[in-house]
Amino acid sequence: MKKAVIIPARFSSTRLPGKPLKDILGKPMIVRVCESVQGDHVDIVAVATDDVRIAEVVTAYGFQAIMTRSDHICGTDRLQEAANKLGLEAEDIVINLQGDEPLMPTENLMQVSDLLEHNPSMAVSTLYEEISVEQGLDNPNMVKLVQSYSNEVLYFSRANIPFDRDNQRNPSEKLKRHVGIYAYRKSALDAFVSYPESSLESLEKLEQLRFLENGHKIIAQKALVNIPIGVDTQEDLENVISIFRDLAS
Repeated sequence: MKKAVIIPARFSSTRLPGKPLKDILGKPMIVRVCESVQGDHVDIVAVATDDVRIAEVVTAYGFQAIMTRSDHICGTDRLQEAANKLGLEAEDIVINLQGDEPLMPTENLMQVSDLLEHNPSMAVSTLYEEISVEQGLDNPNMVKLVQSYSNEVLYFSRANIPFDRDNQRNPSEKLKRHVGIYAYRKSALDAFVSYPESSLESLEKLEQLRFLENGHKIIAQKALVNIPIGVDTQEDLENVISIFRDLAS
């Protein structure tokens, strides 16, 4: 069984055009993301992109780039195409690291990968962080999840879940905020692209619901290491640059 970290990267971004090539202390962000995958716990690290400019930068720094189609509707489709081009087998594990998360700790990648490897009945694994009810209750940008006692995910939603109908919630109770780091069995990715967009996925605009609606199991675990900020805006980029500067000093 192989383990591959695949990093989807697109040039276009509504809030920060050309995001993967933005400079972080002398290196493009996408290169910083590649460099964050340290150690020998994975067999492959590759960037999946539809933009030649990104591919050329990635290869110039000695990393592998996979050119993918430009018409993919969602990132999971791009991931599956890249996994095919890498020749991965059904039982191999694909770890999805976003191209705008240069500070992602290696520990989180290892955790999500090990979680899937050690739970053979699961198709996908992912992580969450605990947040206060006040933070997440009415915030649709914070995706929440609920689980069974065995840590299998029952549902993901932008809405207020679990809903406290009778105001029984303890004030100190936490919600589970889903963070977008995944590990997939290659067979699960192949199944995903064979399905049409599901009804729940269409309503919530959450790709992972396509797995659940088609009967695939997802397991989630609390992140062992805090998930650092990613880069969505110019302000985020400046904050990340400041963190890198502090780390280098």
